[in-house]
Amino acid sequence: MDIVSAATEFVRSLSKIVSKTRLHDALGDACGRAGIRYFALSHHVDFVASPLALRLHNYPDGWEEWYDANRLGLSDPIHRASHFTAQGFYWRDVAGIIPLNRSDHRLLGRGQQIGLGDGVTVPAHVPGEARGSCSFVAAAGQRLPENTLLWAQMIGMFAFERARRLQRRARGQSWPRISERQRQCITLAGRGFSNRKIACKLGIGEQSVMEHMREARARLGVCTRTELVVSLLAAGEICLTEVDPRVR
Repeated sequence: MDIVSAATEFVRSLSKIVSKTRLHDALGDACGRAGIRYFALSHHVDFVASPLALRLHNYPDGWEEWYDANRLGLSDPIHRASHFTAQGFYWRDVAGIIPLNRSDHRLLGRGQQIGLGDGVTVPAHVPGEARGSCSFVAAAGQRLPENTLLWAQMIGMFAFERARRLQRRARGQSWPRISERQRQCITLAGRGFSNRKIACKLGIGEQSVMEHMREARARLGVCTRTELVVSLLAAGEICLTEVDPRVR
């Protein structure tokens, strides 16, 4: 398998994909060309409680219903293992990443019973969102092609990001624009700075700080400083290290 050519072709095709249905088909086609039977792209959530979370897959019929009925989205050992690594991994190596309990072995055994073989999973974690991943799986009794992990690392990363954007577009979600000065004020507020200290830090007047915060609250539709900070964290406008209270 020419993994570079296959991945490049897939990535180029993403700009033409305008729906999750087409992305589902594109992933199925990419897997078929690579000699891989299944794929699953999802957030790591309890789908009963979060039915609108991101999920695309072509797993065997009945798997999704059983999985959700047992509320396995958070306890799934493949999901949990992906929380402890920044790179893709083979399922056969999961026991070396996290300890497996009886429930984990039952889940993995159930997967084999319905036709899932060895797989690879690529973590896809975006600050402010539920963690996620993209998996590619051989049919039971078959082996994954050589270099599947490298192929999956490239395909999975781009596919997950495209799925996120399509979902946001479908929901009509857009992020209100805030100014750079507003972002600076909110970041310092997240460290616990008062308006006076923010003004001193930025070299502006205290009244200006209050106006920046007021305007930001209006744009984002929130009422408190805490909500401002959380909103920016969720949107990826700021990161946790920027609001570390130990940073002065």
